[in-house]
Amino acid sequence: MSTFREDALRRIRQDGDFDVVVVGGGINGIAAYRDLALQGLRVLLIERDDFASGCSAAPSRMIHGGLRYLENGEFNLVRESLAERDALLRLAPHMVQPLPTTIPIHSIFSGFFNAAATFFGSVGKPSSRGALAIKAGLSLYDFVTRKNRLLPRHQFRNARSTRALWPALTSQVRYSATYYDAWISQPERLALELVLDTRSDAPQAIALNYAKLLRIGDSYQLSAEGSNELIVVRPRMIVNATGAWIDQTITALSDGAAPAEKTVTGTKGSHLILANDALYQALNGHMIFFENTDNRVCILFPYLGRVLAGSTDIKVDKPGRTRCEPEERDYILAATRTVFPDLAIAASDIVFSFSGIRPLPRSDAEFTGKISRSHVIHRVESDPPQLCMVGGKWTTFRAFGEQVTDEVLAFLGRPRIATTADRPIGGGRNYPADGERLSALLSREFPISKARADHLASTYGSRAFDVMAFCDGHPDDVPLSSTSVMTLAEILWLIQGEDVHHLADIVLRRTSLAITGQIDLEILDTLLTVMARELAWSGEQMLAERRQLIDELGTYYGVSVAMLQDRCKEKDKAS
Repeated sequence: MSTFREDALRRIRQDGDFDVVVVGGGINGIAAYRDLALQGLRVLLIERDDFASGCSAAPSRMIHGGLRYLENGEFNLVRESLAERDALLRLAPHMVQPLPTTIPIHSIFSGFFNAAATFFGSVGKPSSRGALAIKAGLSLYDFVTRKNRLLPRHQFRNARSTRALWPALTSQVRYSATYYDAWISQPERLALELVLDTRSDAPQAIALNYAKLLRIGDSYQLSAEGSNELIVVRPRMIVNATGAWIDQTITALSDGAAPAEKTVTGTKGSHLILANDALYQALNGHMIFFENTDNRVCILFPYLGRVLAGSTDIKVDKPGRTRCEPEERDYILAATRTVFPDLAIAASDIVFSFSGIRPLPRSDAEFTGKISRSHVIHRVESDPPQLCMVGGKWTTFRAFGEQVTDEVLAFLGRPRIATTADRPIGGGRNYPADGERLSALLSREFPISKARADHLASTYGSRAFDVMAFCDGHPDDVPLSSTSVMTLAEILWLIQGEDVHHLADIVLRRTSLAITGQIDLEILDTLLTVMARELAWSGEQMLAERRQLIDELGTYYGVSVAMLQDRCKEKDKAS
């Protein structure tokens, strides 16, 4: 057990009184925890698995205003989302960056009257959007961002200009429109940086992954992995941030009675990561934001040297861990081929897939795209009261956390003493205006290659200097493999400072080894050896961790043992 974890459990054992216990360490729970802690409150965050390992690890990797929400008349949501997008571009520039987004358009008038019907309350399936409907939406989008504009206005093109920039696009395209949003490189890392920042800025607060809050009789007790004891905790208020599991958590932490009606409507979203150089080049640095043949919106954009393709949007009745099913895979691949029909795009291009359940506010909408992506706070009058964080999306986590904090402060009769609106996140602190300059500074200060400096700058931002201060001269500062810029010393730095408890934490969330298709059996076993040495694992524990990760990759991410073996062979051939 890490020194931090031992210390945290000791502090809870000594004093179990907390102003707030936040249950759920996804991005919404972490945002609330951070804001609450900065108000000087004693806060405990409990996550049953790893931080940001559920739905928060399965977003479309977009930080966006929600252009299509205008069609639903959700102006307040769009306004809030755009403000939060711009804030993240400033506060986390190492992970959140502008993304030019292009919409292929096949007609002029289609969808204009349908969009108006939706605006006035229709919840049915939309028709295809033509140039007029898209022009109207983008003009509204620009109008909302007219003050303090960070990104360029939208631009329309005719077919000839469109083909000049994207020659592989389907010949059916008559126009295109480009506007700007943003993307996030490693959302799981950004969530973790919020936890680490809070640990530094508000040391009275405690965050634990791999822990559970149990209600036993009238008592709340903490169960933490690695400890056999139950520790009594006494919260004045509970924030329920368990996403798709909110209703189950209400029952488990109150009087055992199920809520009178569900608070959450779950929809499943699956995505693919493709290694297809021709497709990557065809995107020309843009996200292609397009409608599939069933009028659902799909996306394609360059992502860490690969192509991210998505997504599905399927209603689910019960929460649970999900994976991209074969029919979803085929749906996304078929959608991609409609946009770039002359490119060879095959299932063999998939290096990773992921899926999660969006915990949206309860809705009776027939078409899942019509279900609001807004967020609401649902209060349960239990003892202590529960504030349930229902809905939301990655873009608006800061604002949602702020709104929950304001409700908690009102309940506790405490004033707000700090804001997160202008507080940089993690490696966003002291980040130079030009990210390339950070990479150059690293190369100048440390004897490392440009490739490694680029990797460190884009992964850790200004924290890259802390990484290299640890790695420089370390005997384990050697590459993970012949093709990797990551080193064993970097992995040690992660293990020692980032609440790592399992092999999967490193492979799936602290690094991009899995999602970019770099993980293979050789690297996996190298990581296992380093972690076993650092965390004092027995031979039996090592085998269990190896088996668990391989099973998880195969079951939930579409990465089979055969794929892991083939990557080793390909690497050997290349070297």
